[in-house]
Amino acid sequence: MARILILFAHPALEKSRIHAGLLKNIKGLQGVTLNDLYEEYPDLNIDADREQALLLQHDIILFQHPFYWYSSPAIIKQWQDLVLEHGWAYGRIGKALSGKYLGNVISTGGGQQAYTPGGHHGYTIKDFLLPFRQTARLCNMTYLPPFVIHGTHRMKRADVPFCCMRYREMLEALRDEKFTPDVLNKAVYLNELTAGETGG
Repeated sequence: MARILILFAHPALEKSRIHAGLLKNIKGLQGVTLNDLYEEYPDLNIDADREQALLLQHDIILFQHPFYWYSSPAIIKQWQDLVLEHGWAYGRIGKALSGKYLGNVISTGGGQQAYTPGGHHGYTIKDFLLPFRQTARLCNMTYLPPFVIHGTHRMKRADVPFCCMRYREMLEALRDEKFTPDVLNKAVYLNELTAGETGG
């Protein structure tokens, strides 16, 4: 059984229907550790030793966050700057994270069609997540396809539990190592690998 660490970042969680629901639905899920970065570090003073110890204890690392300005909330960048140290996470002798998996769980206001070369944003989600993919590569990790919830601004309240259920199913499948490397390599979104698709 793989151990999953969720590095959660939402600076205005009280205003979020989606992420609040996602967290509620996975509470107590065996093999999954939630690390709420804004709750843990409201002053952004990140404890790198604590975070590195958590990384060593887990096999799969997921950044969960709203897709703000084509990227992540500020604390994730702060976390990367302080935690992923040269000589520990990368570099000639920096091999602490070798063999682990890294991925993103994100929500977007725009629909899936908006994130295409001909769509409103002009690029795919995969294009925008290049810094995370390259971070995984530099740290000798395998980058996972993202889990993406599209169209949150227009989502009906009745659709939120469906998204939450799919998220839990995805985490359980990752934890139980049900996805082969070949299947993961071919997927655009992790959503495709659950019983149904989220958003779109």
